[in-house]
Amino acid sequence: MTDLSNYRNIGIFAHVDAGKTTTTERILKLTGKIHKTGEVHDGEATTDFMEQEQERGITIQSAATSCQWKGHRLNIIDTPGHVDFTIEVYRSLKVLDGGIGVFCGSGGVEPQSETNWRYANESEVARVIFVNKLDRMGADFYRVVKQVETVLDAKPLVMVLPIGVEDEFKGVVDLLTRKAWIWDDSGDPAAYEIQEPPAEMAAAIEEWREKLIETAVEQDDDVLEQYLEGNEPSMEELKRCIRKGTIALAFFPTYCGSAFKNKGIQLVLDATVDFLPDPTEVTPQPEVDLEGNETGKFAIVDPDRPLRALAFKIMDDRFGALTFIRIYSGRLEKGSTVLNTFTGKTERIGRIVEMHANSREELNGAQAGDIVAVIGMKNVQTGHTLCDPKDPATLEPMVFPDPVISIAVAPNDKGAAEKLGIALGKMIKEDPSFRMETDEDSGETILKGMGELHLDIKIDILRRTHGIDVTVGKPQVAYRETITQRVEDSYTHKKQTGGSGQFAKIDYVIEPGEPGSGYAFESAVTGGTVPREFWPAVDKGFQKSMEKGVLAGFPCLDFKVTLLDGGYHPVDSSAVAYELAAGAAYRQSMPKAGPQLMEPIMKVDVFTPEEQVGDVIGDLNRRRGMIKSQEPGATNVRIKAECPLSEMFGYIGDLRTMTSGRGQFTMEFLHYMPCPKNVADAVIKETLEREARK
Repeated sequence: MTDLSNYRNIGIFAHVDAGKTTTTERILKLTGKIHKTGEVHDGEATTDFMEQEQERGITIQSAATSCQWKGHRLNIIDTPGHVDFTIEVYRSLKVLDGGIGVFCGSGGVEPQSETNWRYANESEVARVIFVNKLDRMGADFYRVVKQVETVLDAKPLVMVLPIGVEDEFKGVVDLLTRKAWIWDDSGDPAAYEIQEPPAEMAAAIEEWREKLIETAVEQDDDVLEQYLEGNEPSMEELKRCIRKGTIALAFFPTYCGSAFKNKGIQLVLDATVDFLPDPTEVTPQPEVDLEGNETGKFAIVDPDRPLRALAFKIMDDRFGALTFIRIYSGRLEKGSTVLNTFTGKTERIGRIVEMHANSREELNGAQAGDIVAVIGMKNVQTGHTLCDPKDPATLEPMVFPDPVISIAVAPNDKGAAEKLGIALGKMIKEDPSFRMETDEDSGETILKGMGELHLDIKIDILRRTHGIDVTVGKPQVAYRETITQRVEDSYTHKKQTGGSGQFAKIDYVIEPGEPGSGYAFESAVTGGTVPREFWPAVDKGFQKSMEKGVLAGFPCLDFKVTLLDGGYHPVDSSAVAYELAAGAAYRQSMPKAGPQLMEPIMKVDVFTPEEQVGDVIGDLNRRRGMIKSQEPGATNVRIKAECPLSEMFGYIGDLRTMTSGRGQFTMEFLHYMPCPKNVADAVIKETLEREARK
């Protein structure tokens, strides 16, 4: 029986290039899990095992691994930093109990770290902070600490101070013990000495140590009282207070170092064990009914309770489909039968494995608190709950963002169509933010994703992993339509063929809703002119119709329909008649309601060297961008803007040309906004021509 207090399920997350994967490598080396560290820039990192990851030097899918430190078992998930793959971060945070947020010592708090931090706040995950790359030019620990306060609105609890900066960085002072950890330059993480800190740091050490203690003792009234009377708390009391505050998200213990040079990682591992929660100390997952409403019960982390587990990731590899599962309560035994509450079907558990990136270890069983993979599950998808068939329950499912960009693909070899379908099916199971549909009119396969890089890598995987060569069409933007005027109208549906006919009359108002309000329906009918049992049919008719707008066939957003009055025939009226009437009414009235095309606006964050700020802003203005702010950083300027997605295709190439390869940017979907008339006319014309060609 494993003691759950010795478990830590943690994730490592940060902005692209802040050094998450390198930090994971160092942790694995220190804990004796691997003997040679691989470097990201050489394409040899343990957790970056996809070809696409090794080539681009970025992490695409979260990799799971586990190791031991001071008698504790750490299950670690290294997550991607790139904005197109935030889905991976989001779903990893969903099943983790704690995290290590890595920030770059010179880049500071970057846009992707903000997004990930926001996800972690929503998931209420306790974190420690590691300020990495302090050996880099322009690194400044104190500036990053300030940014955590101002940009993330979080409270960093500084636990160590750096000794020297940039190429002088040699170690850290542990504020709790007032001892200095000094590493030599051999790059061996174990080659350090613990000694007295440099004399010139004495004042800074006392100042920061006092801040640390004052913040920590607020967590316990008795300790606080003692402290106010002039008694310093014992090391044990202090650590207990820090742990309590970390788990309550009151503050975030903050460390620093250089993962690449192997300096400072031990203290982060100690903090993981000392301050991050074990699986029993986290708010348990709520159970929901089949409609998604909370039932008031929770999946308490306890191996002796009925099984509750969440499938949070599906990965296809050469041995078949791997389903990653976080077990919240109960036990999962090899050969046992579990119920998938989403499909209502039972599945037999074949092989259970513990993953170390892409190698594995067979297990006979696993229990509450574990993160394991099961081989060969048939109908399980991301977000499904697996439970005890005798005591079923569903865990709160995951919510995934809607894709904003789509491309059409066709296999170059006519015989590969079926192969393409199978490959895409596997890829969609792995990544719920990646969708596929078939255009009914043209028969084209449409792929939808979160951004250009996201779809780029999917095409790469199709070509390389699945060996299917495809032709890719021009990216298409997911436009929407809405209305701007209120219209009161009436429609009568009559059809007389031998036998009973069809009759439905509706009087209604269609009016614009608030942005983001979606579709709403209300009935104000009194006196039974349209019997109550037919109201849902009218609602359904409008809802079905809103999938195709009247301008260019894009889905229609943000409008409200109110049913005022109507008429019915005791024999000829039926639900079908009212549904058809509502569909025809939509087509009759929408063109009168001032229809308008809406385009997706992206939140764009650009980092550029100072010399090119003018060029970059000029270019964003040409792309119809609105500049929101510009903030000078240590090594570059950060420009925040809002731009239409349609103007941002190929932007990375243009930005690199303008900034001699030094600029970088991220973007994520913000909201829909009305299109300017000239743009709308061009889009409608192009869409109608494309339809005509089909």
